[in-house]
Amino acid sequence: MAAQAHAETEFPELVRFREEWKEEVRQRRAARQQTESEPPDSQTQRHAPPLVGTSQLPPASTTACDSSDLPVQPLSQADLHNRVAVSVSRASLYTSNSESNNSSTLTRAVGIYRSAVQHEQEGRLDEALKLYSQAFRLEQNVDRTYFWEEQRSQQLAIPSPLAADLGGLLKATFTGKSKVNAAQGTTIIKADTKDKYCASGALAKLIANFPAELAFTPEDEREGVALNVIPDELLLNVLRSLDTTTIERFAAVCRKARVLSLDSSIWKDFIYMAYKPPQIPDADSVNAIIKRFNADYRQTYIEQPRLRLDGVYISVCHYVRRGVSDYAWVNSMHLVTYHRYLRFFADGTVLSLLANEEHTPQNVIPVLKPSLRMKGFTVGNWQLDGSIVRISNLHSPHYYPSSRYNFQMSLALQSKPLGRWNRLEVLSYESVNVETGEVAPFVLKHERPFWFSRVKSYPGYH
Repeated sequence: MAAQAHAETEFPELVRFREEWKEEVRQRRAARQQTESEPPDSQTQRHAPPLVGTSQLPPASTTACDSSDLPVQPLSQADLHNRVAVSVSRASLYTSNSESNNSSTLTRAVGIYRSAVQHEQEGRLDEALKLYSQAFRLEQNVDRTYFWEEQRSQQLAIPSPLAADLGGLLKATFTGKSKVNAAQGTTIIKADTKDKYCASGALAKLIANFPAELAFTPEDEREGVALNVIPDELLLNVLRSLDTTTIERFAAVCRKARVLSLDSSIWKDFIYMAYKPPQIPDADSVNAIIKRFNADYRQTYIEQPRLRLDGVYISVCHYVRRGVSDYAWVNSMHLVTYHRYLRFFADGTVLSLLANEEHTPQNVIPVLKPSLRMKGFTVGNWQLDGSIVRISNLHSPHYYPSSRYNFQMSLALQSKPLGRWNRLEVLSYESVNVETGEVAPFVLKHERPFWFSRVKSYPGYH
């Protein structure tokens, strides 16, 4: 008895667990006696299969113990952990899909865990840590139950028309209150303004869940946001004066900023500035390109290939050359590094420069202009055919103005990641006899892909 009193003093949770276990055994015994006393018809009705659409719980254990069978000696710590694990597993099995059948202890633990998560999100880490500890003391697997309930609630919150259209193209036009068209998988938001916001694919699914009324929210709720006073029309005029990188960074601030950044007028300006000859075969081709992307100007600007004019494409090449030594037993090798530069202009002019490692990109980029006088510098013409860049008539205007040969290149335009269009893979490099038109290809051993580097001083599209 002294040992039992000591255990009750040292392990209050053990005492609580023993009392709960006794109460559970008494309830099972009473339920078994009631089942045995009921007539067969009542038992058949009790064990009838559940109705369609209801969730069937796993059957409870048929083993029952009398209270007189309970051990007199206190449980060891190992037995306590085993019984707690069994209790938690049983509680997790009795969780239904439509309603929570958790025990009162598990429900209380989940509530404390949810409060701990809120405290952590608000930055009150000390309070969150105390609540986490309290929740895990009540139930060991409370985190699993909490995340299961959160996942279930998120699944129930997804609108059925959007969930059913996972594979199709989802197009959204936003200007006010939302309206879901289940037949076409299209989300349309209408308002009194004439501005329209357009998005496709995963972005449209994300914005379809936005509330109808959007505003800039402050980090501190006690402070206001000056942007809410500015009309949307004025904000759109400001956005139209920015570059695409700045617009996308602004769009990542909040929901209102994301919706404003999708205004068709913003991306329409970029489309008509970028996609014109020699980016496309002729001026009328841009309308066919926009139609192919269902008038989603932002998606067109991202996915339609285009050469970047606001920077320079640089290829860093290496090769190893055997050196000369005064001694036969010494074998010297030299690593040679050189750079190739390509700068494109909107009028179809391209500048090409081959420079050794003495001329670093920091020194070359500021002077890479048509007036450059340098060995290895050539000027030519370029045209974009789909995703293939064709460079022709490369010649040296200063060192060899009357040369019998010029050069031409073919490169594959690629984008990593999508929308950057920052990589040029060399497909061919050839020399052309001006008089006869004979073409002689060069063997490409050491050539490497060109990667784009943005230069703030370069004008880009205009």
